[in-house]
Amino acid sequence: MNKAEKKFRIYAILVIFVLLTVLLTVINGVNFTMAASDADELTQKLADRRGAFERKDGLPGGMQFQPDKPEDEDFMMGPMGPMGPDSPEMNESLRYFTVAFSNKKENAETVAYHISAVTEEEAKEWAAELIVQKTGWTRGTYRFRVYKDHGTTFVTVIDQGRELLPSFRILIISAAGEALALIIGWFLLVIIGRKIYAPLEEADRKQKIFIANANREFRVPLTVIDGNTELTERKYGPDDQTRSTHRQVAKMNELVEKLGSVGIFDNEEMNTADIPLSEYLTSALEREAESFASKGVKLTSDIEPDVTVKADPAAMSRLTDELVGNALKFALSKAGFDLRKENGAVLLEAYNDTDLPDGPADQAFDRFTTLQNAKEGGAGLGLSYVKESVKAHNGRASASVKDGIFTLRITL
Repeated sequence: MNKAEKKFRIYAILVIFVLLTVLLTVINGVNFTMAASDADELTQKLADRRGAFERKDGLPGGMQFQPDKPEDEDFMMGPMGPMGPDSPEMNESLRYFTVAFSNKKENAETVAYHISAVTEEEAKEWAAELIVQKTGWTRGTYRFRVYKDHGTTFVTVIDQGRELLPSFRILIISAAGEALALIIGWFLLVIIGRKIYAPLEEADRKQKIFIANANREFRVPLTVIDGNTELTERKYGPDDQTRSTHRQVAKMNELVEKLGSVGIFDNEEMNTADIPLSEYLTSALEREAESFASKGVKLTSDIEPDVTVKADPAAMSRLTDELVGNALKFALSKAGFDLRKENGAVLLEAYNDTDLPDGPADQAFDRFTTLQNAKEGGAGLGLSYVKESVKAHNGRASASVKDGIFTLRITL
């Protein structure tokens, strides 16, 4: 149950992370988009005034213009005061420069220079680099616009560092806030997870205690029954009844053995080695070849030689036996096994025909569960062991039915 609780925490924290990331990304994206829009509005105002707020004579081509004089009604003081690009203070507070190019790129003339972070010569060189573009950000916090008027190309660059500073602070605060929220969320999930899974853990514990007790209680009478049957055979000779008793005892012993394997991987301690999985699967199929033939089931296999995995030998031996036994029990007329290496992993597929409906069939891995419409019943522990074994070896197992074929796919 600890694994399930860990998965709950991880998935929950991932959901929180995704939601917060999307929310904060939208907030900061809109924030920076609005900042860019404000900057574009300012560069457009400068473009409408041929690159400068103040009057300047002797512009390229003899252009002259009057400074912008705001109307009183447009700039009346409101309860919040003047803000944004429309503020009348922007004419004096904006740091910018405008360079005009009359014909060639080299013929640069400064139209406006109202900035301290850049020298006038640097402004001309910078504008020459931007002349082939239209508008955008340059050097991080500078917004520029390239435009033409009467055959003259103007490049206006404004410094938006001061305006962008709150946006960057919001971005940093958002990242820090998200990290803090994830940390707090993780601790809350630990507390909540314990309360949620406590009843499930108790039920799982009781289930395992019951299984362990049943395992012990079954072994003694089965041993006695088998022993008494042998004594009867020695005294009176074997007959159909004694042979039937031996078969039933063998089935019960198999069931007891499977009950004893429930939860065997909970401690996650295994003795691993390089296992020749090809040999294990081939041996398991050879042992049951006659059984498949006697049931009229056509058995095929495509086993790539020398396929090895690093795994627990006993677990892999049991896993191949369970897969072969499952196919033998539920196949209608044909069954097959494929083993190969694919993309650096080991792929094992076991399939047989069935009358189960198409679709995912992962419920076959649940304990004490057999699939609906299965021709033969079972304890529902064989494939449960397969799933637990595959997970313990950091692999994946899936089951599905398509076009009347039940397929178990295992990747190790």
